[in-house]
Amino acid sequence: MNFLLPDFLPALPEIFLLGMICLILLLDLFLSDKQRIVTYLLSQATLLCAVLLTLSVHDEGRVLTFANTFVNDPMATVLKISIYLATFLVFLYAKDYLRARDMFKGEFYLLGLFGVLGMNVMVSAHNLITIYLGLELLSLSLYAMVALQRDSLQASEAAMKYFVLGAMASAMLLYGMSILYGITGSLDLAQINSATGNLADNEVLLAFALVFIVIGVAFKLGAVPFHMWLPDVYHGAPTAVTLYLSSAPKLAAFAMMMRLLVDGLAELQGQWEGMLVMLAVLSLVAGNVIAIAQVNLKRMLAYSAISHVGFLLLGMLSGTQAGYAAAMFYAIVYVLMGLGGFGMIILLSRAGFEADRIDDFKGLNERSPWFALMMLILMFSMAGVPPFLGFWSKLAVIQAVLDAGMVWLAILAVIFSVIGAFYYLRVVKVMYFDKAKVDVPVVSANLELRVMLSTNSLAVLMLGIFPSGLLALCMAALG
Repeated sequence: MNFLLPDFLPALPEIFLLGMICLILLLDLFLSDKQRIVTYLLSQATLLCAVLLTLSVHDEGRVLTFANTFVNDPMATVLKISIYLATFLVFLYAKDYLRARDMFKGEFYLLGLFGVLGMNVMVSAHNLITIYLGLELLSLSLYAMVALQRDSLQASEAAMKYFVLGAMASAMLLYGMSILYGITGSLDLAQINSATGNLADNEVLLAFALVFIVIGVAFKLGAVPFHMWLPDVYHGAPTAVTLYLSSAPKLAAFAMMMRLLVDGLAELQGQWEGMLVMLAVLSLVAGNVIAIAQVNLKRMLAYSAISHVGFLLLGMLSGTQAGYAAAMFYAIVYVLMGLGGFGMIILLSRAGFEADRIDDFKGLNERSPWFALMMLILMFSMAGVPPFLGFWSKLAVIQAVLDAGMVWLAILAVIFSVIGAFYYLRVVKVMYFDKAKVDVPVVSANLELRVMLSTNSLAVLMLGIFPSGLLALCMAALG
């Protein structure tokens, strides 16, 4: 019997990430709190090197390795680079926030890197076991990050809720996968896809498997009615952790949905399309309506995230390459906007004060006209106001829905997009028309944070003026 050595080259970024995580973990043991900046710099360098390695192993086609359990394709390349860059910004934005609260420790960066490794595995998974392995690696890292502020009862409660509900969702996903394996006799996504088209005798079992898999995916995305964890976790976790939660993991959840539903269950598209329609409608309605009643900005952005998931699902349910590309475009755009939104909360926060209430942004234009403008750009983009980037992402998914012949769904999306604009514009109103509650200058914040946050917001504006490049990149990745 000959043992063939697998091709390690497609997985070189993941191997490098794991090696650097082990190295940083060992090195961090010997660093004092004053030397913790070394852990931060090494973590950032690891992410930048991973970008270069991912580009170096990029292939125009699909490359399978490790007995067809791992795939490297253009979609994986684009999503991995987006994950690295999003995590890079998270680490940069969070540095001073963590220092001010005595949380500037190696655990935050190591758990963040372990999460990135889990996301990479999910993005390149071509096997049910690989998907689950990546998902659990990411989930366990997130549970620990939410509970990082051990003295906070609010953070501990959020971590417990997240852990219990996440474990239930993972169990449902695993149950669906086990049924699928029992029916098809395979864990390989391509083989499952080809087998499901010839299983007319097992339609009931297939429906059960599909329901449990969609539930697992919907929980990770935060779609209604599996959203109950999201507002409490966003609110209870330290803002630096919320920033991480709201960004890169959304791209990994999108990748998991693509791998499971498109690569593995495309033959059942007629069945999961109806499920996604229900999830999208409920997310659009509940997310936008409940967000109006929120006075805490983190909770408002949490319900906003739920409504954005509804839009993302609109692209997925169309069942076309253009729709999948529009959904991928929307996921990347949302992450960019979310990074800016939570970054602004960190910018205005200081030791002993969390700027997580809408009232905390009152009179921001008096204190800092520049950052009031940056927040205005982000809020207008999330609301879908042209010419900002969020407008083009919403337009792309609505166009995909129209092409699929679901005019009523497109009209509903437009209506709730207009309703959702209210709570974004309310933030703009308090910044420009209300009197400031405090007179603390924003310029006291770290220069590095101010520059990168400004770049983030201006990128939303510039990509909105010239959106065709990013949309073409998503089309090419899924073409």
